[in-house]
Amino acid sequence: MQRLIQVRLRESGQALYFVLDKVIPKVGDYVIVEAERGLDYGQVTAGPEGLEAPDKNDEPLKRVLRHLSPSDIKQIQQNRLKAKEAFHSCVKKIAEHKLDMKLVDAEYSFDKSKLIFYFTADGRIDFRNLVKDLAKIFRSRIELRQIGVRDEAKFFGGFGPCGRQLCCAKFLREFEPVTIKMAKEQNLPLNPTKISGLCGRLMCCLSYEHQTYKHLCKGLPCEGAKVTIPEGKGRVVSVNPLKRSAVVETEDGRHITVIYK
Repeated sequence: MQRLIQVRLRESGQALYFVLDKVIPKVGDYVIVEAERGLDYGQVTAGPEGLEAPDKNDEPLKRVLRHLSPSDIKQIQQNRLKAKEAFHSCVKKIAEHKLDMKLVDAEYSFDKSKLIFYFTADGRIDFRNLVKDLAKIFRSRIELRQIGVRDEAKFFGGFGPCGRQLCCAKFLREFEPVTIKMAKEQNLPLNPTKISGLCGRLMCCLSYEHQTYKHLCKGLPCEGAKVTIPEGKGRVVSVNPLKRSAVVETEDGRHITVIYK
C-alpha cells in the first residue's frame, strides 16, 4: 500500500497528493516534488498517517523527491524576484490588449518551466493573444488562472474587523461555502457591512460555530412561530440558542422567557 502526503504547491497552488518514497517529511515541511513537467516545491499539509488516496485518480501519483536544500531556497527567492518583474510586464501587456481584467499575482514553478499569472475579472476573458505575447517574452509555459475575490484577499492579506490577521491569509487552506443562513442561526445582524469580510463576501468565520448553533437550535421554535405556553398562546419574538431559551409575546402583550431542555 502506497504511503501518501498532501502538498500545497508553491505559495498559492493546489493541494495535491504525492507518493512517499525514501523521504518521510512531516506536516509543515517544505519539499521538492515531481510536477507535470519538471520539478516544483510546496509545503506538506497532511499525512501520511490516516491519509487515503483520492477516489478518482486516473493518473499515477507523482513522488516526493527531497526536502528543500539551501540552494533550493536560494532558487525560490530568485524565482520570486523574477516573478515580480514578470508581473509588471504582464500588466503592461494587459493594457496594450485592452483586456478588462485585474492582475493579482505571478509566480514561477520551481524549475521555471511554468509561469502562472492570477487575475480577477467579472466574466470570461479571451486572453489567447496575451498568452502568445507572454510566451515570446519569458520563453516559458504560460498559464493564466482566473480567481475569485476571496482568493484575492488571501493573496494580499490584511486584518479583519476582529483586529486579527485574515483567516484566509493565515491558516485557511480551502474555502468552505458560507451562507446567510449561518448568520441568521447565530442571531447576527444581517447588515452586509457587519458580516462581510474585506473581500466583500460573507466572513469565513461564520462557518466556525455553525454546527454548534445548528445542534443547539434543535427543538427550539423559530422566530415568529405561534406557540402555546402555560401563560397562554403567543408568538416567538426572539430565540437564544446558547441559553436554549425563547421570548414569547402573549396575546395580552406580556413577554415571557421560556427555557427549553
